[in-house]
Amino acid sequence: MPTSEPVATPSPAPDADAALTRHGSIGLAPASALYIAAVLGTGILVLPGLAADAAGPAAVLAVAAVVLLSIPLAGTFAALAARYPDAGGVATFVRLALGETAARATGYWFFFGVAFGAPVVASLGGENVVAALGLPRGLVPVIGLAFLVATFILAAFGLRVSGTVQLVLSALLVVIVVIVVASAVPAAEPAQFAPFLPHGWAGVGVAISLFVWAVAGWEAVTHIAAEFRNPSRTIPLATAIAVGVVGVAYLALQIATIAVLGADEPSSAVPLIDLVAITLPGVGPLIVGIIAGIVVVGVLNAYLPAFANLGASLGRDGHLPRWFAKGADAGEVPRRALALFAALMVIYVGAFFAFRIDLATFILIHTSSMVAIYTVGTFAAVRLLPRFSVGWWMALVSVVLCAGLVVLAGWHLVLPAGFAVVAIAVTVIRRARARRTARA
Repeated sequence: MPTSEPVATPSPAPDADAALTRHGSIGLAPASALYIAAVLGTGILVLPGLAADAAGPAAVLAVAAVVLLSIPLAGTFAALAARYPDAGGVATFVRLALGETAARATGYWFFFGVAFGAPVVASLGGENVVAALGLPRGLVPVIGLAFLVATFILAAFGLRVSGTVQLVLSALLVVIVVIVVASAVPAAEPAQFAPFLPHGWAGVGVAISLFVWAVAGWEAVTHIAAEFRNPSRTIPLATAIAVGVVGVAYLALQIATIAVLGADEPSSAVPLIDLVAITLPGVGPLIVGIIAGIVVVGVLNAYLPAFANLGASLGRDGHLPRWFAKGADAGEVPRRALALFAALMVIYVGAFFAFRIDLATFILIHTSSMVAIYTVGTFAAVRLLPRFSVGWWMALVSVVLCAGLVVLAGWHLVLPAGFAVVAIAVTVIRRARARRTARA
């Protein structure tokens, strides 16, 4: 018995051209802000410290490798989103190239797997606010939950409102990175970079796996591509701006973290505050704590519409109950799917804080889901994009790079594999029902 559905034939050029005529209300500036927030985001609060723990000063190599990896990945998803703007995002691309079962698995990976990142974002916000204001650490879950509630309310108003808010939030995010890096220059110690490879190349591999969190986000904005004004122009330009900003920011922060704090001692839960406590004594931690709160709202504000749009598209395509399909069209607000995601967050956030699960564990579950999405998404791009175009070449390079990420992810791919099994099981059940109906 086959366990996959027929592969869909890629849409012909006229269909692609028709997709490009959908005009939303989001221009280049807010689109760039959404990309920057989705990709840079809360990683600046914790990843430089975690990477330094894993690889020592060689974490700089991990950052450089991931930034280079992000260029073809970002270009691939920009080309796909510009050509096929749809609320389903990568799941839609995979459906066109590989069929319904693969699309269902991709949608589940994002909606249920990538969602493991939300408790991490909430926790990071709570940790930084508590550390900056000197509050009891027991308030971390309360503050994290408050961040989630605030952004769910904002998402319920739609992207017309949240996109404008995001422009302000992303501008503040860039400003704080500049301030932190500039303040670190006088306190930098070149001796902190020796020995350069204390944990060997295996440590660099772990740091790269962690930093997949830093490049996760290019696929998230594909779910709201139909909301952009003139997607064929806006998406590539916004992507290019975000790649430059994110790459420079992460590399500068990683160098500053090692040069000032070193890599001999394990980092705390708030490494960015530890850094500015040295470089900006007195006011530094307070400033970072306040900005950290703004950053967390910005990241959630970029991701929640993506989850909601995806949930509505999964309902529309029959991968979730069709009741959730309302709001899948461009310009609509998918509030039913947003409510479903809110219920999922109650489970994930509750488990995270109740069982005090390690932060890195949730990050690696999140990034392994991203690796699975990137792998099938880039493979779909090779089939969908015009052969030998710039986007096609980027997709071809990305397929090879994603194969390396699959190896690095290792056993963490167990959860995505489980979601794939569920997707296949749904296909088998549907086909069995269809045969019974045909006999009847």
